[in-house]
Amino acid sequence: MDYCSQSSLVPCGKDKYISKNELLLHLKTYNLYYEGQNLQLRHREEEGEFIVEGLLNISWGLRRPIRLQMQDDNQRIRPPPSSSSWHSGCNLGAQGSAVKPSIIPDIQITDVDTAMDADESETGTDVGDLKPQQEETPQLMRTRSDVGVRRRGNFRTPSEQRRIKRHRFSINGHFYNHKTSVFTPAYGSVTNVRINSTMTTSQALKLLLNKFKIENSADEFALYIVHTSGEKQKLKATDYPLIARILQGPCEQVSKVFLMEKDQVEEVTYDVAQYIKFEMPVLKSFIQKLQEEEDREVKKLMRKYTVLRLMIEQRLEEISESPATI
Repeated sequence: MDYCSQSSLVPCGKDKYISKNELLLHLKTYNLYYEGQNLQLRHREEEGEFIVEGLLNISWGLRRPIRLQMQDDNQRIRPPPSSSSWHSGCNLGAQGSAVKPSIIPDIQITDVDTAMDADESETGTDVGDLKPQQEETPQLMRTRSDVGVRRRGNFRTPSEQRRIKRHRFSINGHFYNHKTSVFTPAYGSVTNVRINSTMTTSQALKLLLNKFKIENSADEFALYIVHTSGEKQKLKATDYPLIARILQGPCEQVSKVFLMEKDQVEEVTYDVAQYIKFEMPVLKSFIQKLQEEEDREVKKLMRKYTVLRLMIEQRLEEISESPATI
């Protein structure tokens, strides 16, 4: 990439700009940090506008469940002509005609709770045992609307059947109710979305929700830059998340972009964040010191204005005692 200096300005929010030269320096540092990885960013000029594009990592920080769509918008479930054509047992030919499979599968519709109980009795595990699997693959995987449908073929072993059943009933090992599609992503798990520097926070949120077919409105959420110090900065709807990420630096051990509920999170300034990690006794000692300092300042001001009042009163007496002059 050519990181030559340029003099024009690049918008980074409403009425906020940064010089292209400074942004290119930050971008160079960012790409050096992610050298050889798919998180590197690219830039281009389009009709005189400087555009940066690439993947943006976003961590899930939701406290309440989200609603997942049961199927894609462009994919509708048609009534099956027979019991053997449901789900993967239905194969369409080149002209869209149904072709009967060579092996007729045995389709069983099972309730989620029943299937979970059966799976736990066979494997001797519960949901808690699946947490390591979630830590290894923190991506929020999309699921289909056939989570309650289980196909048993004669050629599948019991272990394969358990694996398929577990996959369809959970996302990263977390079970959810397929009837309402309610699910809460693991706090701190990371996903990503491909955006560019001209996309605002609102646009990035809508793109992320659409990626996982989340039915919740984008107005319920906000993007926050969370620092390890505890500082939380909310990105405005008119800010550009990719530019903000570049300016914060590439290291996610220092700061991360979180998706959170608007009404569940309060912004924390840097001045407040530097005291968050102290223990309560230490904080109380800080308050005591500040109180003592405040008392000293109050007494100092009282002495100052007491002296001024005495001087004014003395001068008024002198004026009143002196004879009037023409």
